[in-house]
This record gives sequence, C-alpha cells and structure tokens, in this order.
Amino acid sequence: MRAVHVSAAGSPEVLRVVEIDRPEPGRGEVLVAVEAAAVIFGDVMVRSGAYPWKFPYVPGIEVGGQVVAVGPDADPALNGRWVVATTPGMTGGYAQFARVEAASVHLVPEGLPLDEAVAVFQAGGLAAGILGALRVGAQDSVLITAAAGRIGSLLVQLARARGARTVIGAVGSEGKLPAVWGNGVDLAVDYSDPGWIEKVTKQTGGEGVDVVLDAIGGSLRSQAMKTAAAGTGRIGVYGFAGGETSIDTVDISARGLTVVGALGVVWARPEDEQRADVENALKAAAAGDLVPTIHRGYPLEKAPEAHAELEGRRNIGAILLHP
Repeated sequence: MRAVHVSAAGSPEVLRVVEIDRPEPGRGEVLVAVEAAAVIFGDVMVRSGAYPWKFPYVPGIEVGGQVVAVGPDADPALNGRWVVATTPGMTGGYAQFARVEAASVHLVPEGLPLDEAVAVFQAGGLAAGILGALRVGAQDSVLITAAAGRIGSLLVQLARARGARTVIGAVGSEGKLPAVWGNGVDLAVDYSDPGWIEKVTKQTGGEGVDVVLDAIGGSLRSQAMKTAAAGTGRIGVYGFAGGETSIDTVDISARGLTVVGALGVVWARPEDEQRADVENALKAAAAGDLVPTIHRGYPLEKAPEAHAELEGRRNIGAILLHP
C-alpha cells in the first residue's frame, strides 16, 4: 500500500510517499481503508523535530473510512461500517489503510459527509472539553485566538451554543476575518493590528474578557493575557503553534488570573466522558448545529504542501489528506 514515510525530522519535504506492507489488525483492532486523514499541528511538531519522537514513522492520528477487516476481540459488526477513529501510538494515518483500536471507533452519522466527520470528531470533542475545563457559561465573555483554525472555529460555535455573553475571535491576518465573522462572533480582530487589545477591551466595556482560550503561545499569549479581566480572568492554554512562552507569575498574582492547562484537563477525564463529547460533536454536525470548516484536501503526494500550509498558518479550518 502507499503511505507517507518520514525517516528523520526536518522540513515538509521529508514527507515522502513509499510502498509498504498493508497492516493487519491486532487484538481489539480493526483495519480502515482510509478515505480521509486529518493533518493537525501535532503532526507538524513531530515532523519538524519540535517534539521528541522515534523515527522512522508514518504520521497521522485521525482517520476516516470504511472498516475492511476486524481483529480478534473486536466487534465483527464493525466490518463494512463507515467510521472515524484515532490511530494507536498516534501514527499510521497518512496511508491507504490504517489500524485503529476498536474502542476509538465512532460510526459516521447518516447524512454527514466523511470529510466533515473527520474534521469535526476529535476537534469538536476537544473544543467541548476545553470549554468545560474553563467552565464557560452564559455570563462569560470569551476571547479565542486562532479562531479561524480547525479547533478555534468550533470553539467559537460551541461557546455561542453554551450561551456565552460575548464571543471574540482573533486571527493573524485580515483575510481570515470574514471566516470568523461567519461563525457568529460579536467581534473579530486581527492580532497583527497594534490596536487589537484596545478593541477587545472596548468590546467588553473596559472590563476585559472572562476567558481567554489560546492555541498559539509565543508573544501572542502574553498579549492575549492583557485582555483578561482582573479578578475573574481565566486563561486556557491548548496549544503552542507560535512557540512556548514565559508566563509572568507576578502579573498573574497581582491581577488575580487563573491559568489552566486545558488539554491536560480534557485528557485526564474518564474515557466515557471524552467519548461522549466526540459523539455529541458528530451528532451536532449531522444536525447542522456544528459546522466544521475544511480548508482543503490534498492527495498523499502533496503532504509536504499540506504541512507547509498548516505550518505557515495560512489555513482556514481543517486540512485533510485523501489517500
């Protein structure tokens, strides 16, 4: 079968399509004929060497397709079903066939296109968990950075669905603003604009936002934290696309802010709670209540272009590979 192979960390060009043996499902696993695989920022971090990893490997964590083989101790009724799932060991998805643990499988709801199911199932589940971890409620104002991204665009919609009083989306270029407005924010700002912090503060009547959700890090995280309301501001960290950043603990203490490692909180919850968030995201997408944005789909051979697009933060929504 054809698969994307990475022999050593490096630029996107290290992603090369090779012929390898088709895998067989092990105990408690099924084999999926992959129709779509998500390209996520975690893939970029591993490939670039920013995260410790064992090479060589086949990237790919989130896949969708049809079950074509069932291993021992897996439900035989899954055979032939269209599913989305995560790969064991967070590898193997950029390929024509991928092994997945049967316990991670979610059936694609009737009427929901597979590409949309792949774009929404993990991202939507994480977005719901992040909002829960930060206790976002009807009285809260919320600032979401990377608001045009795969998870950010869903955070905007779900924050609105939870009844958040004010939802503000921040993006890194003027060209992404229409996409954020389209998801129903009260304010969309370009954080390359020197006056963006003042715009956010003005939108909240000078009080600052109750919740900041940041996936970028770097200098932007420090800027975003300046928008948080003194005494009530909660900062939810769920990514480091712009690099790590030092947090001013003196400022946090003086202003009475709370910083939450949102992803760690989500992943520490019981499996059944995490699964329920994913199932709810799929149901909401099938009903049209949660709409994932898909930036573009690429064939396997264009995996380097897909990574470069994501790494350069040029995408609006999810990026997919189509084996």
